[in-house]
Amino acid sequence: MSSGHEQHGVAGSHHSGHHGPRVLPATLGSPELITAWRTRAIIACVIFTLISLAFVTTHEGRNHLLRAYLMGYMTCFGFAGGGLAMLMLQYVSGGKWGLLLRRPLEAMSRTLPLVALMFVPIGLLMKHLYLWARYPTAADVASAYSGHLISLEEKLVMNAKRAMLSPSSVWVQTAVIFAILLTFMFFLNRWSLQRDADPAQGTEPSFDRWRVKFENLSGIGIFIYVIVMTAGAIDWIKSLDVTWYSSIWGLQFLVGQGYAVLALGILTVILLSRVEPIKTILRTTEQHDLGKFAFAFVMLNIYLTFAEFLIIWSGNVPDEIPWYLNRIHGGWWTICTADFICHWIIPFCLLLSRELKRNKTRMIWLTCWMIFARLLDMFWLIEPNFRDAAGNLHISGNVGILAYITVPLAVLSLWGAYYLTQLNARPLVNVNDPHLEEILEPEHAH
Repeated sequence: MSSGHEQHGVAGSHHSGHHGPRVLPATLGSPELITAWRTRAIIACVIFTLISLAFVTTHEGRNHLLRAYLMGYMTCFGFAGGGLAMLMLQYVSGGKWGLLLRRPLEAMSRTLPLVALMFVPIGLLMKHLYLWARYPTAADVASAYSGHLISLEEKLVMNAKRAMLSPSSVWVQTAVIFAILLTFMFFLNRWSLQRDADPAQGTEPSFDRWRVKFENLSGIGIFIYVIVMTAGAIDWIKSLDVTWYSSIWGLQFLVGQGYAVLALGILTVILLSRVEPIKTILRTTEQHDLGKFAFAFVMLNIYLTFAEFLIIWSGNVPDEIPWYLNRIHGGWWTICTADFICHWIIPFCLLLSRELKRNKTRMIWLTCWMIFARLLDMFWLIEPNFRDAAGNLHISGNVGILAYITVPLAVLSLWGAYYLTQLNARPLVNVNDPHLEEILEPEHAH
């Protein structure tokens, strides 16, 4: 399991003196620990899959299986695509945090082939999720309207948006999106290995050459990613309500991806710091910096989401208000409140604490909480789009709603096992990085 992990750092053994720079261990991987995590993820996937299959026996369960799968799929896409975007952001912005998160971000990006494959069930069964897929032609729309299956607004919007929202169009868009993302993923991951194998590694010319190369690709890559990710988010999530409009949904979803990716990346690094080589390079200073970075994304997430709500609510446009009304009426007000508290208030308040950002145990719990909050937010975005959602919050007589727990956990466990496989495939530290020497300096923070 340790293939590709044998690389040498500054010296062949680890020393932890306080009066000189620390050195990297001879082995830059942690295959035993990661393999143990992967085994647990596979076991969890099997267990939650078997439990989820029980919902096939009920009508409500069958209705919710595909919706819950979409929730798990979009969360995995957020990790994979968001990991690629965050990787490119690091290459453009620089900073020591990239040395710590680069391998986890690369591993997240390399799960994109699996995420692309995971779209197939959604693509094949999309008529059970989207009105525009259930009524793909003008004749189908007219028939549905005459049968009182859709409203006049839905009829007009589906006819107007057919160029983008039709089964064949969405399949083509999805193929183009993943083709573009996989191309960026391929080059960034390939160049990362080539940089570490550079014969001139550790020299200023080598640092500059690779920095310029990554910056040139990542700069345009971020711009392209925002465009294709926005198209994908509209196709897969927002079009569940075909009448919904939003001018900042793409940016809002992008920030939400960063929120979740940082939570998973920080969680991965802190857990890996129990053993070498991350134990050597994760100083209190860098962990604190990562916590501040996560805090910035929490604030930006709050700002964009509230700004969208405030603009739409104050405008009071009949075409836009129902989207929010469906998410605050009845029992959904409880979910909305829980989303507000879990997704924003708790991370915001806790990350204000300097001591918490420097405490590994507390950061582990907080990052796990942030991932849970992201799942809760995805549930709030998806389920209220369906006409039976108003009565689906009552478990009594509707146990199918529990699929929103078991199915996403099964999907995320599968993705997590593949993510850990990719993480285990490479050394955990980039040895040809200009920040490596600095991060090995003795800790001066208190």
